[in-house]
Amino acid sequence: MTAEEGPIGLAVAAGTLPGRVWMYANYHCNIECTYCLTESGPKVARRELGRTAMLEVARQAAELGFTGLGVTGGEIFLVPDMPELLAEMSQYLPIVALTNATLFQRRLLSRVEVLAGKPVSLQISLDRPDPDVNDEMRAPDNFAKVVAAIPALVQRGVTVRIATTVESIEDAELDRLCALHRDLGVSDDDHVIRPIIARGRAIEEGLGVAAAQSDLPAELTITADGAFWSPFGPTVRGGRLDTDLLITRTTLPLSVPADTLLRLVDRQPRGADSALSIR
Repeated sequence: MTAEEGPIGLAVAAGTLPGRVWMYANYHCNIECTYCLTESGPKVARRELGRTAMLEVARQAAELGFTGLGVTGGEIFLVPDMPELLAEMSQYLPIVALTNATLFQRRLLSRVEVLAGKPVSLQISLDRPDPDVNDEMRAPDNFAKVVAAIPALVQRGVTVRIATTVESIEDAELDRLCALHRDLGVSDDDHVIRPIIARGRAIEEGLGVAAAQSDLPAELTITADGAFWSPFGPTVRGGRLDTDLLITRTTLPLSVPADTLLRLVDRQPRGADSALSIR
């Protein structure tokens, strides 16, 4: 039996399960965004999933019939061997890897050249076309670092996506943001706009929309703490991990959380698909 013929592969092909498996590579970060799901920052403990586990998740995801991988954090490029790890995992499935793009100085830019031509997209956060407004939500000098990093990555053959995370944005402001990312070398097809979700640090800041389990796509998400319903599941508030969207403490073999997620999805009533457009 091929992966496509197994229960997970059939569910992905039918659209019952999303095809992407997410991994939280780490939780620590070099900045503190106001809407961060995991309260990540420089003082957060280095709780990492680890190279061996991430490679095994990638391999088993392909064997089960999933069609893609997502890697998030924390800031993933604080994990020392992340460029090489992404390249190795991409041998199994295409990858979308989330980054704040503030660490791409000469040495790291040289190392990420290993991703050129590989099925790896770096999804970079850029929320506003104006530095002051963007940086207020993220970090000082964030805008300047991001707009310098994007063309440098594009010039090196690395695929870049832009993610804009906002509560709302006026049409005129969005037009200026889109003009900016086009000038930086990123097409409209590679620009996603997502709502702020009221989990993690966003709650303390009074930001975001409330999201129940049924509002979130059932994207299998693997962390050092277990497997979750969605990458919006393993959030942190007040330094404590939220477990309301935890599905299993077991992460490997991947078939255990994958089969559990499929059973949970199958139990949902018809018409209970996720209500929020989140990518």
